[in-house]
Amino acid sequence: MKKLSPQQEEEYLGILQSRFNQNPQRHPNLIWEQVKTRLLEFPDKLSSLYDMENTGGEPDVVSQDSSSGAFVFFDCSAETPLGRRSFCYDQTALDSRKANKPQNSAKAMADMMGVNLLTEEEYFYLQTLGDFDTKTSSWLETPVEIRKKGGAIFGDKRFGRTFIYHNGAESYYGVRGFRASLRV
Repeated sequence: MKKLSPQQEEEYLGILQSRFNQNPQRHPNLIWEQVKTRLLEFPDKLSSLYDMENTGGEPDVVSQDSSSGAFVFFDCSAETPLGRRSFCYDQTALDSRKANKPQNSAKAMADMMGVNLLTEEEYFYLQTLGDFDTKTSSWLETPVEIRKKGGAIFGDKRFGRTFIYHNGAESYYGVRGFRASLRV
């Protein structure tokens, strides 16, 4: 993972602060200066957020872990991030494809970025903060028992409701990507 230059760091912190200030409903009672201080303590995490940004995720703070003090960031782009679409679920699924393989898998890219796929619970929480994935869908961290059977789960929001579905993990679609979470 690359370290941001001082100029990139300053510019990106400005973007995050602007997004933080424009969306107070996502993080009531949190203070930007505390978030910024924590980000500066963990430059590797800031670099992961930068990767989330550069792939279209528009990350923002959505909560703070009361036990560890970590700030929790989610991708808050209206639709699944454009730079993370058309991937199957994981490396096993990618390896199983005989033809028309996608460029990557959601899990491999998340690992490369130093982030996690949203869990089902996190996805439901995200949807309380706005309307996300009304035209796209996002792979979610899949329970082991489902993955062992060849499947994976994804979510979207249609008709004003959040839905969780299943699909073969090797499938991929132009409108399906993944949303990430990061604890800083």
